[in-house]
Amino acid sequence: MHIAIIGNGISGITAARVLRQLSDSCQITVISAESDYFFSRTALMYVYMGHLRFQDTQPYETWFWKKNRITLKKVQIQSIDTASKSLLCNSGEHITYDKLIIATGSKSNKFDWPGQNLQNVHGLYSLQDLESMERGSAGLQRAVIVGGGLIGIEMAEMFHSRHIPVTFLVRESSFWNVTLPPEESAMINRHIREYGIDLRLNTELKEIVDDGTGSVAAVLTNTGERIDCGYVGLTVGVSPNIDFLPGSGIATKRGVLVNDFLQTNLPDVYAIGDCAELQNPAPGRRAIEPVWYTGRMMGETVAHNISGKTTAYQPGIWFNSAKFFDIEYQVYGMVPPQIPGDQSSMYWEHPDGKKSIRIVYDNATSAVLGFNLMGIRYRQEVCERWISENTSLEAVLQNLSLANFDPEFYDQYEPALLEQYAQQTGKKLALRKKRGLSGVIQFLGAITKWQ
Repeated sequence: MHIAIIGNGISGITAARVLRQLSDSCQITVISAESDYFFSRTALMYVYMGHLRFQDTQPYETWFWKKNRITLKKVQIQSIDTASKSLLCNSGEHITYDKLIIATGSKSNKFDWPGQNLQNVHGLYSLQDLESMERGSAGLQRAVIVGGGLIGIEMAEMFHSRHIPVTFLVRESSFWNVTLPPEESAMINRHIREYGIDLRLNTELKEIVDDGTGSVAAVLTNTGERIDCGYVGLTVGVSPNIDFLPGSGIATKRGVLVNDFLQTNLPDVYAIGDCAELQNPAPGRRAIEPVWYTGRMMGETVAHNISGKTTAYQPGIWFNSAKFFDIEYQVYGMVPPQIPGDQSSMYWEHPDGKKSIRIVYDNATSAVLGFNLMGIRYRQEVCERWISENTSLEAVLQNLSLANFDPEFYDQYEPALLEQYAQQTGKKLALRKKRGLSGVIQFLGAITKWQ
């Protein structure tokens, strides 16, 4: 059986690896025009900043693929003939398959702005985007970044590392307030400006101005302002990379439509990762989730299904992590930007304005629903267990030291959270002093709930 995988990101490569673990006899081909080998996409910023060489972003040695009999082909797929089970490459070659996995990831969004196809206008998703950003940085006097999300803040940090001035256009009234509650969003606004970034809220891109040679000279905003610049970063989100699918018969909406087993509407065709759109997403989850860990989980799931081990895709409890310059961010469970009326949240912020803890809980049952952490690390497995077991807020507060994952000599802030709770409710809770790895192991191995 020949299994063809289009895309060599985390989803496609995970599928290839797990397929080989489950079957010694199948033929596996991974196809991508982006790069010769799989690399860590989240590490691209550190290549630009000089912390890593590109080869350091490759998790596997070059001999790994031959040893595991995974064939790599660097070609672009132009179209799919699902009737004959054939892939047409830009080289004119046809690749036949028995099973097909589409794992083509995302592409940076564009919204038909005048000038969006000029030189030195790019997103930050692919290796080619990084190479374009490197070329465009030579002698650069100012960059403008459009879009207030995680990719935008990465690009801002990258330019800042080379002392290139940055103007950041964000159409919302506060940075990433479609995801972060107001206090956390305000914290990031302050932090961005502390780094000298020219953050423009309530400001949208109207036009990118040509310098007369096909490159960028400036941007015009919806406020009528002209900002001179030599590079424009378009970071207004991503969308599924499926432009080659029309005419294939594979059903799509925003992404490739898949069922709970990651199957498309056609036999022997699957889709995973950023390009896959779940027809029946789990409650509280989105149909498309362009996140590293969900891509990895989808790769594992599809490998089991193709190998005859029927497995439904179950993403589990939502989590994500990111970095806003030097403020780390973690979320476990559901923490909406506006807390609904049947829920409440306990929020504590450090006086330095760069650390915070938010715990969301159900009003009726006091069961904890989610954690938002800024500048403080908590253990994922501990937080997820509390959420899955509907652990009460008070039980969580008393055992927060189990979750704390900061290094040993870092300050601990759980007592401050208990003190705030006592001030708000009049209840004084005692923090249980179970710390270190042994306490966590004991917690994870416990049968009874913290109730």
